[in-house]
Amino acid sequence: MEKKREPLPCLVLENVSKNFGGLTAVQSVNLVVRPGERYVLIGPNGAGKTTLFNLISGEFQLNDGKIVYFGKDISRLPTYRRGAMGLARTFQITNLFPNLTVLESVLLACQALERTKFVMFRRISSYGRLAQKAMDLLKEGGVWEKRDELIKHLSYGDQRQIEVLLALAGKPRLLLLDEPAAGLSQAETQALLLFLRKLDVSITVVMIEHDMDLAFSFAQRIAVLHQGRLLAEGPSEEIKRNAVVQQVYLGAGPSS
Repeated sequence: MEKKREPLPCLVLENVSKNFGGLTAVQSVNLVVRPGERYVLIGPNGAGKTTLFNLISGEFQLNDGKIVYFGKDISRLPTYRRGAMGLARTFQITNLFPNLTVLESVLLACQALERTKFVMFRRISSYGRLAQKAMDLLKEGGVWEKRDELIKHLSYGDQRQIEVLLALAGKPRLLLLDEPAAGLSQAETQALLLFLRKLDVSITVVMIEHDMDLAFSFAQRIAVLHQGRLLAEGPSEEIKRNAVVQQVYLGAGPSS
């Protein structure tokens, strides 16, 4: 009987490195993220987490190593090509248009990867398929009742959630979330966690997070970066018990 073939990993980093002049921001990082996995990167400020995201999404170019996405080497592809292949991300700071409504914002995101974005003399809302897609996203995200509110009038927690919805508009296979809970209250963080848990299980999620409760509640596996290097990697419970991680990142003293 023929052995069942393992699915291709969603993301593979092979000896990924990035230098800025004499500063090494990321050094020889190796990671494998499985399809549909919930994977979280943690580490102190300056550990290289966001730089690593910028390398994966194409904002920065590698100095060394290779990035493989579902079996395809994307190391030298520009950001827009990676986006067209189903790779989406959010940023540490919200990047929304404050004077658009929630529905207008989602409509704009739905159009971003469509040829209709080049049509200048027709309202986006006149495209029935795009309008339906935007409405479906708002309903699935639980923010349908806020569709006519201006972005600038939303709470910061709601804005972070809308930003994730915009990233989902392109139906990504890989979603990179850069500190989605930054600046949120405890109640807003819990609401965000519930929202993230409802994401389609076929979407692979890689998240940077400083909130340890959120990180360990959400992640199946966790990677710990320290001074640009991979310090530890494994299931969340294993990382929580790791003495080196506790000393270097969590600030705990050595176990007796």
